[in-house]
Amino acid sequence: MQAFTQLTSKVIPLDRSNVDTDAIIPKQYLKSIRKSGFGPNLFDDWRYLDPGMPDQDCSQRRINPDFILNNDQYKDAQILLGRDNFGCGSSREHAVWAMSDYGLKAVIAASFADIFFSNCYKNGLLPIVLSKQDIATLFTHCQRDAGLTVAIDLASQTVVADEGFQAQFEIDAFRKHCLLNGLDEIDLTLQHAEQIRAYEAQLKNQSPWLFSQD
Repeated sequence: MQAFTQLTSKVIPLDRSNVDTDAIIPKQYLKSIRKSGFGPNLFDDWRYLDPGMPDQDCSQRRINPDFILNNDQYKDAQILLGRDNFGCGSSREHAVWAMSDYGLKAVIAASFADIFFSNCYKNGLLPIVLSKQDIATLFTHCQRDAGLTVAIDLASQTVVADEGFQAQFEIDAFRKHCLLNGLDEIDLTLQHAEQIRAYEAQLKNQSPWLFSQD
């Protein structure tokens, strides 16, 4: 997993509450368990005017000109701004995979659904909870400046934007450590690889029948 330390990027203001995971990545794309390839189908039903299917060439589909991801001003933006209860609905981890594959590195919202919130950390996507007042202020800034840039510093747990905006966010110390060092659950396990190998060798000596090939 790639480490997250600092990020400065334009913000995509998705001014909707209760954005559910079926909107983030519709059900027909859940057949694949690869973590890549979902980016073109992020917000699929909102992004395109025709229905999509797995492995379809999205470059040939009709885009919805009114949906914000299709606005060239937000091309290559890596921060998404949302409202309340972002990521509600089913527990599909594909939602986070789609956001990461699209190129998003952080989501700022007033609140998140619990499972989506946890899945973000497992995949290196930083979910930041700010007060409703701070969220409203950022949306107001975005209305005035479609190219609003936000700087996130994980070490200091700060979000800084134009016009003197600055906010502090909370994060669990262990999750912060994992993001700063790029450690997912597999990486954490591999930190104890020597102890695991030693335990397996000891177990093989004590109970060799467990390792029999017959």
